[in-house]
Amino acid sequence: MKPFAYLRARSTDEAVRASSTHPGAGFLGGGTNLVDLMKLGVETPDLLIDISRLPLDRVADTDNGGLRIGATVRNSDLAAHPAVRTRYPVLSQALLSGASGQLRNTATTGGNLLQRTRCPYFQDTSKPCNKREPGTGCPAREGAHRDLAVLGHSEHCVATHPSDMAVALSALDATVRLHGPDGERTVPASEFHRLPGDTPHRDTGIRSGELLTEVVLPPRPDGAGSLYRKARDRASFAFALASVAAVLSVRDGRIAHAALSFGGLAHRPWRAHAAEDVLRGAPATEETFARAADAELAAARPLRDNAFKVGLARSLAVEALAELAADS
Repeated sequence: MKPFAYLRARSTDEAVRASSTHPGAGFLGGGTNLVDLMKLGVETPDLLIDISRLPLDRVADTDNGGLRIGATVRNSDLAAHPAVRTRYPVLSQALLSGASGQLRNTATTGGNLLQRTRCPYFQDTSKPCNKREPGTGCPAREGAHRDLAVLGHSEHCVATHPSDMAVALSALDATVRLHGPDGERTVPASEFHRLPGDTPHRDTGIRSGELLTEVVLPPRPDGAGSLYRKARDRASFAFALASVAAVLSVRDGRIAHAALSFGGLAHRPWRAHAAEDVLRGAPATEETFARAADAELAAARPLRDNAFKVGLARSLAVEALAELAADS
């Protein structure tokens, strides 16, 4: 076991200062992903900064009718929160489709966003992996990649991001607030995670020393419904082969607002901008929904064993949009 130091942060500023002065530090919230990776030898922090007792565990309305979600709010509490269930059901559904009840009772908002890929090569330190050790290669491209990326991947990495919650936040146009040595900044949730490119070891745009403090949801668009659909190998406790978060409002038979994000297909939640361009102002019909999905998934580059994901994602998107349109 690799020795490490432990600090219980008494304030956000103390946590950021400690992280800034210890490049090998890691933030500890629920620990449901970090501790597992430490046991595997994938993560080897020199210092664990415990932020679980900081006042980041609140859900509160914003002045404009949105919602602020603290970084240490537990997944189970967030899924059950009345404001989330009534105004942002896609978020509640996404959270409840992930992990088990026991894990959701411990896992946090920030940790969920920052969890790392479940690619088997990344988690096995006896295997090469560009995400874990840059420059060693990506054996998944020719090896076991059935569950991995069909969009946005590179020759250096074909991993997928495992979060369900992040897919919903992307479709909801949420923003992520970060506190660091240079102050606070916000990043759109749909841009928070990075595509692999030549640097697959960098999962997000977080800068050195920065702490994720909260997620902010904008007000729900007028008349918009939302839902999350997920396809997986078994009914529970499984990561997505493909998933979709959809937000839709229809007026006089035409689409007034549309937002769509895919999960399980890429290195990050995949905001479907091409599909949204087809949807806006178009008739709310299954034909429109199919054209929109096809426009987005035309960019897919499946590998030997995962081409089925493209058709699966298409079906999920069409069914989700059709269900929302029927309820409008």
